[in-house]
Amino acid sequence: MDNSKKRSEIIFTHHLADDLLTLTESYRDGKLFLATETNVHRLWIRQTPLLMDLPALILPSGEENKKLEAVAQVWSFLSDHQADRKSLLINAGGGMLTDLAGFAASTFKRGIRFINIPTTLLSQVDASVGGKTGFNFNGLKNEIGTFCDPEAVLIHTPFLQTLDRANLLSGYAEMIKHGLIRDRAHLEELEKFSFDANDWRMMEQMIRHSVEIKKYFVESDPQEKNIRKALNFGHTTGHALESLVLEQQQPLLHGYAVAWGMAAELWLSARKCGFPVPEMERIASWIKSLYGKCPAERNDFRKLTEIMLHDKKNEGNRVNFTLLSEPGRCLIDQYCTLQEIMESLEYLHQL
Repeated sequence: MDNSKKRSEIIFTHHLADDLLTLTESYRDGKLFLATETNVHRLWIRQTPLLMDLPALILPSGEENKKLEAVAQVWSFLSDHQADRKSLLINAGGGMLTDLAGFAASTFKRGIRFINIPTTLLSQVDASVGGKTGFNFNGLKNEIGTFCDPEAVLIHTPFLQTLDRANLLSGYAEMIKHGLIRDRAHLEELEKFSFDANDWRMMEQMIRHSVEIKKYFVESDPQEKNIRKALNFGHTTGHALESLVLEQQQPLLHGYAVAWGMAAELWLSARKCGFPVPEMERIASWIKSLYGKCPAERNDFRKLTEIMLHDKKNEGNRVNFTLLSEPGRCLIDQYCTLQEIMESLEYLHQL
């Protein structure tokens, strides 16, 4: 399947069943299938007649399930139901589900089409845009994957009203990242927002803003050769934290790892790129007020640096970061020494 020039249609909808029916009418020549998660199936799929009638694979939620065995389940499901290259897979779930089911679709029979329906804040502002698919392998986050855009992404914000605070905050971290790397005004509206207000209209407005920021980077650099690397801010440290806790069998929500990763990488930004120290301290303190203290201990630092040395963004034995000179201005391909990384982890530990 040639996916090199196609871009996903991103649709914000309050009429999910109607818009999904309209989208799928153009795929009458192929079979339709559903991949979803246990909680999504229980809470939402039964309210969408089209999805209820489809052959469905229901996978357990959680980052610990983002593995080759789950991808193989999707392949087996499609094969057992005689899916062909005209088939369409509808992926309804969080980022774990859309990433791995998207990967399975992008590789089954060399690629079948798929639609994503992200059901968490994290998946709506992050996995919804960019065409990255994949799964964790050999203890490393998203070690195996492809670039493959879905046919469309349906963003239905009422899904978010069923999420707990921790999962909302997990997605919020990616929105904070978007503000930090591109748009100070977006960062300011995020700082002012209160989850206690239950202002879902404002939340949707901020999601639209965040998605537009990510679209800017993705459309400027689809294959992540240049400026799209800005989206990795917070992720070199964050992915190492995720890999560490997965190894320790203590799964961590992605956004929490990214939030703590951003705090550490703000310190590196101040050290190496002139990011204003007072602003660094203010933003890091705000991050801590939302996400609490990072659980990594000093005796984890060496392991974290070892994991970072395996990061797919590196070149040779140098650890590659995206850093900031100020809010809204990012600098890609910044290489840090192991000593600098250790000092950033110490700052995070003391925060």
